[in-house]
Amino acid sequence: MAWEFTDDRGVTVRSEHRPRRVAAYLRAGAVLADLGVRPVAVFGSGHDGERPDPAKWGADAPADVPYLGPSGALDEERLLSEGPELIVDVTYDGKHAYAVDDGTAERAHLPVIALSVAGEVPQARLLERFAELAVALGGRAEEGAERLVAAEERLAAAARRAPGVRVLALSPAGPEKVHLARPSAWPELRRLADLGVRLTDPGEEGGVNWRTTAWDKAVGLTPNLVLSDARSNAEQPRTPAGSAAWRTLTADAPVLPWNPELPCSRRATAAFLEEVAEALEGLAGPV
Repeated sequence: MAWEFTDDRGVTVRSEHRPRRVAAYLRAGAVLADLGVRPVAVFGSGHDGERPDPAKWGADAPADVPYLGPSGALDEERLLSEGPELIVDVTYDGKHAYAVDDGTAERAHLPVIALSVAGEVPQARLLERFAELAVALGGRAEEGAERLVAAEERLAAAARRAPGVRVLALSPAGPEKVHLARPSAWPELRRLADLGVRLTDPGEEGGVNWRTTAWDKAVGLTPNLVLSDARSNAEQPRTPAGSAAWRTLTADAPVLPWNPELPCSRRATAAFLEEVAEALEGLAGPV
């Protein structure tokens, strides 16, 4: 039976049979593995290194899936040696695959499916689309719906109990600078806001997803809870100046690891919401 799937760029991939061997960008591969589609290989983006980023790949991902390196140094011969029939990636602009280079895919004669993880896409839609792809590839539509609903209810209740708690999401950029996240640019942060969490906007200056500024700006926003980028490419402040600002920022604000490339599965999303809910419950104090 013929197989086809249309991705979020409007690209339709057709095959005489369902692809059985899939190579994937780390984030997409983590979701597929979570939904019963084991990648034959995974690769990183230009921000990644020679080892898979634990934040993107996840502790529960299969340990023996080959990692082919970051996209800029993707080993094409090794990719072909794994015999993939399809590459799965994400897209931020709805036009281009994020991690795999078009030339790499073309030279390997491999079709690419890219699903959108852009900030304007609702979190529920991300989960739905990856589940659709997993089912199309022979996986399962995840069973975690009840856990996710419970996590959302718990978080909404915690937010009501802690209406004054200010939450700041950031990514360290070294000793002098920090990237402050714009809540509207990240689906999981927008979902927190939808559930009543008071997320701090860093202001209009800067880029679309982040405002890159001095650490003093982050300190001046006086957050009560900090969500800090847990990815390997986040450059932690190590100089005395940066360390001092970080200590001031977090003196009275708990820090939660935050993965801006959270796997788009109900299990991973529920776990993140549960962690934020627990932090808010602690800040709100006893009932």
